[in-house]
Amino acid sequence: MKITAQMVKELRDKTNSGMMDCKKALGETEGNMEKAVDFLRQKGLAVAAKRADRATSEGIIQTYIHAGGKLGVMLEVGCETDFVAKTDSFIEFANNVAMQLAATNPISIKREDVPEEMINREKEIYKKQALDSGKPENIVEKIVEGKINKFFSEVCLMEQKFVKDPDKSIQDLLNELIASLGENISVKRFARFQVGA
Repeated sequence: MKITAQMVKELRDKTNSGMMDCKKALGETEGNMEKAVDFLRQKGLAVAAKRADRATSEGIIQTYIHAGGKLGVMLEVGCETDFVAKTDSFIEFANNVAMQLAATNPISIKREDVPEEMINREKEIYKKQALDSGKPENIVEKIVEGKINKFFSEVCLMEQKFVKDPDKSIQDLLNELIASLGENISVKRFARFQVGA
């Protein structure tokens, strides 16, 4: 199948990937737009994994104050170089994550950061609910596992659906940014302040 410039432009608009990457993805998937999007996402994951062990000692502190001044977020996003920290896409990512934090109030950045006692308490609640509803023992564990994964997707920033585009998680956004900028980038820490809370 012939890959047209219009197809490349459409894929680039959808994914914010480079033109040559889009052309290659369309070539690899014989012009199938959906498969090309998946191809680029997988490539982004591979790039992110390769760069994950690099130090992120540069970056920015991003703040976001919600309208009315009663809710605010301060966030540190790290990268490898000062140059990347000044790019529009890096700053936009940091701002989007700060707004996400204001909107969703997660407990932690990653699931590994959720306190063990909180996970155990949630598991006990889910187990009791399943048993009280008459589910057999052998199915209860699967139900609890599914509910715990859903719990993580709600309380862990990186697993949350992006409020501006629910088809992507915050981790997907980060992987795309790492792939496009070619550096390791990490969400390091955040603080969320709310008047009266």
